[in-house]
Amino acid sequence: MPTETQLAEEFNCARATVNRALRELAEQGFVERKRKSGTRVKKEPSKHAKLEFSLARQVVESQNANYRYALVERNVAESPGWLSSQLDLPPDGRVLHVTCMHYADNRPFQLEERWINIDAVPDVENADLSQHGPHEWLLNAAPFTKAEIAFCAISADGKLAEYMGTTTGTSMIQMERTTWKEDKPLTFARMTHHPGFCIRTKY
Repeated sequence: MPTETQLAEEFNCARATVNRALRELAEQGFVERKRKSGTRVKKEPSKHAKLEFSLARQVVESQNANYRYALVERNVAESPGWLSSQLDLPPDGRVLHVTCMHYADNRPFQLEERWINIDAVPDVENADLSQHGPHEWLLNAAPFTKAEIAFCAISADGKLAEYMGTTTGTSMIQMERTTWKEDKPLTFARMTHHPGFCIRTKY
């Protein structure tokens, strides 16, 4: 394809506008952009799934159900070994560990367990999370720029079954999400949904 400067001249617009348009085409899988090599149209355009990061409250309310949040536990501790390895944190890195429940019409909707890197978000150590979940607080105070997601099919153990109001061995969907701001790790979260929960995406 022509360069950004050539396209800007052809369509009589700013180069920044051309850059944004090409970036969106690349994100949608129609073109491929390489530094110093320019932009090429893909012979076989790829499709990308779009997964929205909705708050539990928003999902519950979109289903015309009454939402309720409950903070179960919060504590500051040194990052456990597995988390330090996963987030590349120092062994003595401090994290805020939060466990909370989200309800729909007073029925368990989601159990959220989250570890937050205090070095990346110092204000979270004294944040009031009694009325709103850590996800909602973080989106306002320290929005992430990059995320990695994994979906797992699990069987509920005794503790999880108690939280979710079901029986041991029940099948559930669990989502693990790691987030960064630029190159600095922010959080690792594990969200377990009620039995029968369905995930939909757009592309």
